[in-house]
This record gives sequence, C-alpha cells and structure tokens, in this order.
Amino acid sequence: MKLWGGRFSNQTDKLVEHFNASIGFDQELYHYDIEGSKVHVRMLARCGIISSEEAEILVKGLSEVEKDIEEGRVEFSESLEDIHTLVEVQLTEKVGKVGGKLHIARSRNDQVALDMRLYMRDKINMLQNELLRLMQGLLDLAADHKDTIMPGYTHLQKAQPVTLGHHLLAYYFKFKRDYERLEDNLKRVNITPWVLVPWPVLHFPLTGNGQQRNWDLLLSVSILWME
Repeated sequence: MKLWGGRFSNQTDKLVEHFNASIGFDQELYHYDIEGSKVHVRMLARCGIISSEEAEILVKGLSEVEKDIEEGRVEFSESLEDIHTLVEVQLTEKVGKVGGKLHIARSRNDQVALDMRLYMRDKINMLQNELLRLMQGLLDLAADHKDTIMPGYTHLQKAQPVTLGHHLLAYYFKFKRDYERLEDNLKRVNITPWVLVPWPVLHFPLTGNGQQRNWDLLLSVSILWME
C-alpha cells in the first residue's frame, strides 16, 4: 500500500523504495503516531464524520497495533515507507475497511509534525530530569567541599586559590543554562500543529466542534493548542 501510488500500474523499484523509506528511523515514533490517531478518530466522531461505533473500533484496533509493535510481532518493511503507513496498514488488517477512515480530514504533514512534537517533548522532559539530577549532585558535592582549597587557574597557570565547592558551582550554573534553554525550546515544541489540514479536505465540518481534536489532545497528551 502506497498513499501516492494510485496512478501507477507497475511495482515500485526497490532502489526507489529504499530512497523514499523513512521507517528505518521513524519507527521510533509509533507510540506518538498511534496516540495522535486516537485523538483524531474521537474528533471525527464528535463532528459526525464517522459514527461513535466506528471510532470505538478504530481506537481499539490502534491499541492492538501498538501492543503488536511492542511485543515484536510487526515487521518494519521499507515497502511501507513510514510509520504512518505501517500503522494504517496494520489497523486495516485488523478492523477491515473502516481502517481507511483513519486518514479522513488529515494529511501526512499533519501526522509528521504532531509525532515529532510529541517525541521532542518527551525527550526534552527526559533530558531536563537528568539535568536536575546532575545539578543536584553538583550542589551536594559543592556543599561537601565548601572548605576544600584548590588552585584556581588562568591561562593554564595556577592563580588565586578557590574552594572546590566554588569551582563545582561554576559547572552547576552551566548546566542550569542548558536546562533553561530546553525549557524555552519546550514552549515552542508544546504547540499542536493541527492547523495543517490541507485545503482539499476543508469541506469536512472541522470548525466549531471540530476543534475538539485540539482540546482532546490538550487533555490526552498535554500539548498546547496553537492560536
């Protein structure tokens, strides 16, 4: 299955498949892709584009796909190009034709931007937590050595004596600045890109209650809505 292959009658050349495929690295985004798809499906149901029964089937199927991936039962084939296609193919195999409705009122740009933001947000949080641990370790060590004398250096030569505790605090503040840079970046990452719906699908009723997708995402995965 290729999202762009509807006009072609021959099989894609293997070299082209390899060149186009991103699944070798974007498979790491599977959890975020599935989480975003669940929220999208609930929005479609709220807007009356699909039935609540169909939404239930799709959400349950997506959970099963995620479990299959986590338990190593899914092959990440280059023929499927990317994680978005793989999830949709696996879902359709489980739930049938209703799986094709997952892509209603949605573009792959939409999915890529969302998955990347959710991924980066998690990684930023992880890095910040590790930095906090490191910073606390430096503070504790600096307190233990507040009276430990060591030579200060300038131009690779010994200079004024300082305490080891004071020297360690210099590194604490370096890491503190790194933490603050990540915090600033998080503000830009933690914004939903779900205004990227391509103009050809705007005949779907996504305004009004359709904005529920953004609010669902806010509640489900704690990401801000871009205004």
